[in-house]
Amino acid sequence: MGKLGKSSVGESIIQFRADVRQAMNTIPVQGAQVVSRAASLLRLVGRKPEGCPLVELVRESGLTRPTAHRLLSSLAAEGLLDQDPGSGNWVLGPEILLLGSVASARFPLEDLARPSLRRLAEETGESAFFSIRRGNETVCLLREEGSFPVRSFVLHEGVRFPLGVASAGTAIMAFLPAQEQEELLANWPAHAGSFAAAHTAALVRANLEATRQAGYSVNPGLVLEGSWGMGAAVFDQRGRPAWALSLTGIEPRFREDRRAQLGRLLMEEAHRISTLLTHPPGA
Repeated sequence: MGKLGKSSVGESIIQFRADVRQAMNTIPVQGAQVVSRAASLLRLVGRKPEGCPLVELVRESGLTRPTAHRLLSSLAAEGLLDQDPGSGNWVLGPEILLLGSVASARFPLEDLARPSLRRLAEETGESAFFSIRRGNETVCLLREEGSFPVRSFVLHEGVRFPLGVASAGTAIMAFLPAQEQEELLANWPAHAGSFAAAHTAALVRANLEATRQAGYSVNPGLVLEGSWGMGAAVFDQRGRPAWALSLTGIEPRFREDRRAQLGRLLMEEAHRISTLLTHPPGA
């Protein structure tokens, strides 16, 4: 065999280094993709207390059935998910409860929001909710049932809506910087997904402006016909809308002559929580 020239050796070394870099870059990406897919499945399962069947998780996640089942089984093996023996639905597992209990100590939002929810439910008779912004979505965290016997079941703990959809998402989006609002509206059909048909970009723009003018949002049965909602944003220490209080109920309970009163109560409690977050007691 002949000797390799210096140029050949140099080229081989360069190629070897390139191959190593590619391998090093590929491994984390693959691992990150698995984590992302598993997290997506956890969020989908957590949207409803009764959990989700496999067919729905496959459809919503975009994963193939074998991939989804493999990830779900791995999550179940770690205690993060369970499969209900009766319905076959995948539901959140006991490890989620333990992790949530530990995390709640860092985020004492329930201690701050629960009194406001109780006051709203008691004074209005409607169901009151506290939602948080997560990325471009809102997630319902807390619920307090009102005394009125007929209720709307659109909103419950764990349910997610795109920003600009439902009363909490509208209340938050309305007070985001204009550039952030425009970025969402520019790609509205993709952002709103299945809600885009009832929530057109033009209608959402009008709702956002009305929310800024009034200080609270109104959802006139756009998510579910006959189920109305109203919301008010809660602001963090930087003055950004990060959470929202909302009330939901049937349409006759949200007539125009009552909406001003409900809006005032929502804004009062939202301001109360914002103040507690900005100036916590004893700080």
